[in-house]
Amino acid sequence: MNRKDKILKHIDKDGHGIEIGPSHNPVAPKRGGYNVHVIDHMSREELVEKYTGHGVDLEQIEPVDFVWENQSYADLLAKTNHYDWVIASHMIEHTPDLIGFLNDCTKVLNERGVISLAIPDKRYCFDHYRPITGLAQLIDHHHQQSTIHTPGTVAEYMLNVVSLSGNIAWSPQAMGNFAFVHSCDDAQQSMQRVIDQQAYLDVHAWCFVPHSFRLLMHDLFELGMISVREIDFYPTEGCEFFVTLGKQGTGVTASRIELLQAVDAEIKAGIESPSLPPKGTLAVPQSTPATSLKRLLRRVKHLVTS
Repeated sequence: MNRKDKILKHIDKDGHGIEIGPSHNPVAPKRGGYNVHVIDHMSREELVEKYTGHGVDLEQIEPVDFVWENQSYADLLAKTNHYDWVIASHMIEHTPDLIGFLNDCTKVLNERGVISLAIPDKRYCFDHYRPITGLAQLIDHHHQQSTIHTPGTVAEYMLNVVSLSGNIAWSPQAMGNFAFVHSCDDAQQSMQRVIDQQAYLDVHAWCFVPHSFRLLMHDLFELGMISVREIDFYPTEGCEFFVTLGKQGTGVTASRIELLQAVDAEIKAGIESPSLPPKGTLAVPQSTPATSLKRLLRRVKHLVTS
């Protein structure tokens, strides 16, 4: 399956859907026969102006049905319990309030509706050296009703994003030299803009490896903070992984400790698609020698990914 097949697997083409922020690369375009409403932060004319000269096919930019101005999707669309699907590709990591975003999407979906996400794997993009997002951050930003990224988020992003041989995303097999994308002065000036002007700067607030995201979704549902669960998951290919959530989702079948072990393996080994360790197996010791780690990873390859 290619990336589009994975994103569209649970999308009913005959249903009514939303694509959020497709810009110049829509997954479910109107011209492809999809009954879709496009939400973006600019009109089509403004997007064309923004991307002129950037080497992209401007004809791919679809008419924007709703220009988002920080209101809830229910208010923007004047609909609730209506849509069959929402597609958001490389968007959820930008949201100041991730929990609020998912709940906004859920509110406009009908009972069988799904949220299809393509998510960057922080190991294989400019977030490579940034810390993985924890549950506390998501909960705190939701209760603070964040609508812009904090000065700390912006500073940490600007200081730590990198390129690999000039690329801001790469495959697990890529090799080369890392370099910082921004300077300390860039970080200081950007942070000050947030402090002085309450400016919204478009940065990645959240960083995930595949199983850290799956664990966060599991925990948020169990805590009653979201009402969607995992329907499907595809491990990392290239620089991204894929998750479908829905009100009818059954969630992951693995235990929390198994999910944490998978996160640990992803972080330590940088493997592309770890499996969840079988129940009863031990976590990787902190001081595991490389040879032992390789043996463990061979055992983990057929980990349950449901």
